[in-house]
Amino acid sequence: MAASTENKRGRQTARDMVLSLLVILLGAGFVYLLVPHDDSLDPVRPISYDVELVTARRAAPYPVAAPAGLPDTWRATSVGYKRQSDLGAVWHLGFMDPDDQYAAVEQSDGDPEKFVRSVTHGAEPADRAQTAGGEEWERYEGAKYDALVRRESGVTTVVTGTASLESLTRLAASLEAERAGEPGEGEEAGEVGTGGEPAKSQEAGASGKD
Repeated sequence: MAASTENKRGRQTARDMVLSLLVILLGAGFVYLLVPHDDSLDPVRPISYDVELVTARRAAPYPVAAPAGLPDTWRATSVGYKRQSDLGAVWHLGFMDPDDQYAAVEQSDGDPEKFVRSVTHGAEPADRAQTAGGEEWERYEGAKYDALVRRESGVTTVVTGTASLESLTRLAASLEAERAGEPGEGEEAGEVGTGGEPAKSQEAGASGKD
């Protein structure tokens, strides 16, 4: 008799727990329905990169490029500088363009071929040039990213992403490269970043060649 009573109590306890859980789930669902949701809201959060740019320009062994005069419809989404990496000293600045496509500025003083291959995800030379900002850039085309590449003494600059050639050209034309010299005493110059790791940052928000 005692064992039967214990089993009955156990079944009642389990049933009460299930009922309580159902009540909680129903309540949570009701609250969710009452709260307004807008699925059209842009999940990409723009960032400010002023501090990272100043730090990189003090630390980098080459003039660091960043756009000037881009309209507000271009949203910075990721930034980073690594003084030492397998690709050299690397500067990255990622954007979403007005068409919600990804476009990034990538720079390095490392091996140009290795760097270009890495940041463009294997894009190949298109055997034609593109003029941007009065300068001639090499065009690259790939299954994932297209790119504009400019090689100079001590630095390779790449503008790449899922954005259209028009957008990549607009970004390349807006670039201004500056170098502020060595970092001041007490400043960390090794690595800075916001919005994710360089060259990975906003792929998640981009469409087009994925």
